[in-house]
Amino acid sequence: MRKLAVYPGSFDPITNGHVDIIERALCIFDRIIVAVAHHHGKAPLFTTDERFEMVKELTKKYDRITVDKISGLTVDYVRSHGARVIVRGLRAISDFEFELEMALMNRNLDSEIETVFLMTSLQHSYIRSSLVKEVASVGGCLDGLVPDLVKLKLKEKFSC
Repeated sequence: MRKLAVYPGSFDPITNGHVDIIERALCIFDRIIVAVAHHHGKAPLFTTDERFEMVKELTKKYDRITVDKISGLTVDYVRSHGARVIVRGLRAISDFEFELEMALMNRNLDSEIETVFLMTSLQHSYIRSSLVKEVASVGGCLDGLVPDLVKLKLKEKFSC
């Protein structure tokens, strides 16, 4: 039986790589909650509400996706929504170390919650939100990196 999965992230901003992971996770799970996280100690470019609205707009065509906001421990959120799976994307070996630590900590906090890793598609393997913001900040080309909606929002933020 396929189930509900939660795809948490800061999505600051959401990239084509994130969208790719969401679409591919839909092939595996019946329903996905994309949980836009508020990270303490981080200074995001977009507010939680702005990121939530972008993700909601970009996923509205999928009736099996719910977009929500998350604050606190991911495992608490996952458990409270009756899910047992966390979806995470991997781009490179450098991602693996961090994601492995997070998956193991989540498993330590709740042994019934599994983390499923999806490798990013090759064409998105170099895209990171931080690099997208850097390119946008100097007026660089964002074609192929982010959806058109996000391009517009980045241009507004950086007045490009």
